[in-house]
Amino acid sequence: MKSFSTKAALAICAIGLSVQAFAGNKDRSGQAGATEMLINPWGASNGVFGLNTATVSGVEAMKGNIAGLAMADRTEIGLGYTMYLSNSKVSIADLGFSQKLGNFGVLGVNIMSTSFGEIPITTYDNPSGGVGTYKPQFLNFQVGFAKEFSKYVRAGISATYVSEQVTNVSAQGACFDAGVQYVTGARNNFHFSVALRNLGTNMRYSGGGFAVDAQSQYGTYSMSQDVPSDKFGMPTYLNFGLAYDFYLDENKLQNQDDKPKHRLTAMGSFQSNSYQNDYLGLGAEYAFREMFMLRAGYRYEKDINTDQSNTMFTGFSAGASVQYKVGDKGPRLAVDYAYRPTAKPNNGVHTFTLRMHFR
Repeated sequence: MKSFSTKAALAICAIGLSVQAFAGNKDRSGQAGATEMLINPWGASNGVFGLNTATVSGVEAMKGNIAGLAMADRTEIGLGYTMYLSNSKVSIADLGFSQKLGNFGVLGVNIMSTSFGEIPITTYDNPSGGVGTYKPQFLNFQVGFAKEFSKYVRAGISATYVSEQVTNVSAQGACFDAGVQYVTGARNNFHFSVALRNLGTNMRYSGGGFAVDAQSQYGTYSMSQDVPSDKFGMPTYLNFGLAYDFYLDENKLQNQDDKPKHRLTAMGSFQSNSYQNDYLGLGAEYAFREMFMLRAGYRYEKDINTDQSNTMFTGFSAGASVQYKVGDKGPRLAVDYAYRPTAKPNNGVHTFTLRMHFR
């Protein structure tokens, strides 16, 4: 155990030393691609703007901190749907699955698809459209593994295949995540986490859409010439999370093994982004009997809610969850909802998820 603790500490320090390498740089803003990898499709996480990296668990952790996957039930299935900027026809569908492999660990799979609706085709000769539509297809497929090494430490890793296709041009890439969660306290109510996400290959668009018909300089024949596109990097970031659980009725419990009915979790997170402003946020979640949850958060970044802002979000978020166990041997069902208001445009982002836990 001592040997593992030393290795875990060294791993956390090694990740921490990379902060300077991934620190937010305004000169690099907008240079990353595959920005859909920054979107969290889960309602419970979005209710606190993703600030729950120290406490997130189960299949939902695959988009926040992969270490939390180790806390999944025997089998867990999650479905998510996000209305991204209401009435914009942009939506995100997500499917997650995790399976506990005994004491070996937990294996998880997540598939996320982004839809932009039908977009009119415009050309040089038809600038107003009228010649059909096209549908961009953005898809990422993630496989992860996490293990609880002790009741205090859990860690995980994952790999994601990224595919983007817009009519006759496309780009593919791969990226990797790693994370650690540490808990301590009388009721394991103090949480700390480190997560490194989207560390991967460069991507480059290619395909028939970059072909240009050119005339020979001698004027005797024409030819098709490809115009190369520039490569772009993944939106890598490093996240540190903290959380503390306050059990509001702990003094009224008769026995030490009794479970408190009221929980209030305060959480904070700092995220160092490689291609945009860094994030700093605070959030809170209240739970009654772990059946009804209310949550809210605020995430700050430089120049937010000003004319110089680089984000459409106002920084605020709110959400709620209801969990119910079906019978003594049935699954535990959870429904989550989250809303994040936006300023430019003022449409907002709605997220709905359904999770099924089988023990």
